[in-house]
Amino acid sequence: MKIYTKTGDRGETSLYSGERVAKTDPRIATVGTLDELNAHLGLACALRPRSEVLQVLVKLQNLLFQTAADVATIGELRGLKRISAEDVLQLEDRMDSLSAKLPELRAFILPGGSPPAAQIQVCRTICRRAERDLIALSASQPLNPQVGILLNRLSDLLFLLARYQNHLCGMQDPTWHPE
Repeated sequence: MKIYTKTGDRGETSLYSGERVAKTDPRIATVGTLDELNAHLGLACALRPRSEVLQVLVKLQNLLFQTAADVATIGELRGLKRISAEDVLQLEDRMDSLSAKLPELRAFILPGGSPPAAQIQVCRTICRRAERDLIALSASQPLNPQVGILLNRLSDLLFLLARYQNHLCGMQDPTWHPE
């Protein structure tokens, strides 16, 4: 099977639901940011985080594919599992579990520490951008509101996951020291 289709040579692409749109469409830009986030999560996995962290990262990569499919679908599509309140609750449960294992925050955390934790912090910032892209998109196009909630929780989970990675490595989170 060839990887190229030539269907995008004139600046258009297909949404998951089949509609053709410009590659500059805000919906495609949002899906592209989600794809970028997923690739950076893959890099975080390649940096060999602790196994508990790796397991979560892989689950998040799969959830991001589902999220991107949701964003790339206009209307209903048979067989597509939309992001749901249950997906959000699962992230919240994971955050509660991680928070219970971490020392209390007493300062602002700087991205860094172990290489995997630093990369997870990069993922957090990309997630925030994806959330901003989604908010801008929702001003002009109908979207599943659970996607925005999920991205908001996901960025918080990534923050905690970076801290947890450092904790498991016995590293202190770098903290901000204002001059």
